[in-house]
Amino acid sequence: MEKFTIGWEEWAALPKLGLPAIKVKTDTGAKTSALHAENIQLKGTRLNPKVSFEVSPDPDLPNIRILCHAKVIDQREVVSSNGLSELRYVIETPISIGNKKWDIEITLSNRSSMTYRMILGRSALEKVTVRPDKGFIHDKISLDIYNKLPKNKPVVGRLKIAVLTRGPDNYSVKRFIEEARRNNHQIDIIDTKRCYLNINSASPEVHYDGEALPHYDAIIPRIGPSITFYGMAVVRQFQAMGTFCLNSAEAIGASRDKLAAHQILVRHKIPMPNTAFASSPKDTSNLIELTGGAPIILKLLESSQGRGVVLAESQKAASAVIGAFRGLDANFITQEFIKEAGGSDIRCLVIGRKVVAAMMRSAQPGEFRSNLHAGGTAKKVEATKEEKDIAIKAARTLGLNVAGVDIIRTDQGPKVLEVNSSPGLEGIEKTTAVNVAQNIIKLIEQNVRSLQSIKK
Repeated sequence: MEKFTIGWEEWAALPKLGLPAIKVKTDTGAKTSALHAENIQLKGTRLNPKVSFEVSPDPDLPNIRILCHAKVIDQREVVSSNGLSELRYVIETPISIGNKKWDIEITLSNRSSMTYRMILGRSALEKVTVRPDKGFIHDKISLDIYNKLPKNKPVVGRLKIAVLTRGPDNYSVKRFIEEARRNNHQIDIIDTKRCYLNINSASPEVHYDGEALPHYDAIIPRIGPSITFYGMAVVRQFQAMGTFCLNSAEAIGASRDKLAAHQILVRHKIPMPNTAFASSPKDTSNLIELTGGAPIILKLLESSQGRGVVLAESQKAASAVIGAFRGLDANFITQEFIKEAGGSDIRCLVIGRKVVAAMMRSAQPGEFRSNLHAGGTAKKVEATKEEKDIAIKAARTLGLNVAGVDIIRTDQGPKVLEVNSSPGLEGIEKTTAVNVAQNIIKLIEQNVRSLQSIKK
């Protein structure tokens, strides 16, 4: 029997979910289909898990929000096109295209930045033939059908949020507390080092002071460089429990390892200053030349806030610093010195898929580090479109939902210096008067909004 034929894009219906019209795209690169979902909330019991979520079937009509319910058949680690993994709920539901109807598995994920609200993966296409050269073989289903349905406005309920930090009195942590409570959310401060993990495949838990922690809707990781390894383990455990983590453990790890971060960014063609890395002391001379010769910047791979960053103004000074670093058995990189920047860089604060604030940081006279912790000054600046695009792409490439992307202006255009997964809020908020903490809480709400009433 000849298989049913569809185009590479089609109009479909998901009747059991209450979605009479949605535009879908075939994607043979993905095994499982994916549906845009917001306000995902786990219901039911451990033996009979269910999920409720909202779907906006038309990107141009965000006020149309359909509340859906389904039984959870699995939780699956899905690797995205940029190589990052995400734990998603999997449901099973019928799909209709033309006069054919069949059951498919669908993963739920926020696709608000994607053109198509739904993709059909390989497993959903086994019963059909796809014409890659033609779209919309079957009749269009008019979106006007949604005009007859009630328009659901998102209702923000009380979320349970936790901040993982060792500095409860830190400005950033205090601002998260203020904005979370302003939005009627519960927020707890958890000392990362006091957490210990029950790594159980049936029921993973995070324990704290002798008891298992309750379920949190979201985690805000504020993990210092000194406890990156342990902090990532704690974040990874919350991910295994289905909690939304503002930045995932994998993304934090990628950004913290300066060498790995540079290699990932290079792979995605993101411009950066020339950088080199080597292990053998015999490579010192060539290592310096690879970055254009002195003066050069030397950075410890685990440095932060400008510490562990040295400017070597001559070949002899560079060789001495390299020898000292190697004597300490410390991993480091060398990087070209951008003279034309004049000791200034641009900090772009990326939240979601948007640069919400930007400031120019300038070093003090006689200093090359522009970090505010190193005595630098800051002023509000309007980043260019190219700078914003590069900042967003850098954060997205590393898998970060929130990031401070440091950009330097060069004669060849903007280049990324560093991407910070736990950017401080004090400098950027006070300099730009942008309520960054509020924007971050809004991002959390968009991803894990708790519905006050669920239609049965």
